[in-house]
Amino acid sequence: MPTTLGDPIPMNNQPSFTGFNPFAETWNGRLAMLGFTLAIITEALTGKGIIGQLIAWFSL
Repeated sequence: MPTTLGDPIPMNNQPSFTGFNPFAETWNGRLAMLGFTLAIITEALTGKGIIGQLIAWFSL
């Protein structure tokens, strides 16, 4: 039965030798999208890319 919006996220309880499982990969993808979005917003606000921001940060 597929999950609906009100249902909790099903967790895969099967052990994995590598650590890759559907639950971990879902959260990895969500956090990657969040990080990319924040990087684009920060670049738009500062006018500098990620490398330029790092150089400015470390040259204080």
